[in-house]
Amino acid sequence: MAAASADRAVAPELIVVTKYFPASDVELLTELGVTEFGENRDQEAGPKAVETSDLELNWHFIGQLQTNKARTVVRYASAVHSVDRVSLVKALEKAKARFARESEIPDPYQLREKKLPVLIQVDLDPAAGTDPAKPRGGALPAEIEEIAAAIAATEWLTLQGVMAVAPMDADPAEAFGRLAKHHESLLASYPEATWCSAGMSHDLEAAVAAGATHLRIGSDVLGARPSLG
Repeated sequence: MAAASADRAVAPELIVVTKYFPASDVELLTELGVTEFGENRDQEAGPKAVETSDLELNWHFIGQLQTNKARTVVRYASAVHSVDRVSLVKALEKAKARFARESEIPDPYQLREKKLPVLIQVDLDPAAGTDPAKPRGGALPAEIEEIAAAIAATEWLTLQGVMAVAPMDADPAEAFGRLAKHHESLLASYPEATWCSAGMSHDLEAAVAAGATHLRIGSDVLGARPSLG
């Protein structure tokens, strides 16, 4: 419906975010034809990917990623949406190259010889970078070009596009409109970077209207997340 309202002939790809939901729910969704799944914590994504390795799935890593987690993420992720600094580019490249060499490590997803698609996460907060105490949640717009060049210089990574989360208490339509402009600028130099990953359950309509190619949807598909208590 959101695609029709935005007069889009092709609907965005749906990535179902299964954070806190068990692998059994992933299996049920595959019976309905879902193949794209997202996780934002390596400690949950890794075991879940192992449990479902007999299924033909694509796992998208969408959360903030520490450099020391790169070596495990490259073993199951079909794409990493949250690259926001050059040091992470280097960590992923090193981990991916090592994984390609280590033939003794199981590779049920047949990713060993494939390049890893990565997206640059952009911080859409207008005040981004002004508060040193603020946790990093994406690259500053001024950093996009540097990160893109670092990705392009690697052997095992491929620049797939951009990703963003709309800031809290902000107009998502305005925020995603700015992301679309950043994406357009990136495409001018990297025409293969066609993905724009934006929009969650509460703001998907604005993301679709702004041209998102991939939506990261959890509660609208699976309902409220289960209690951890």
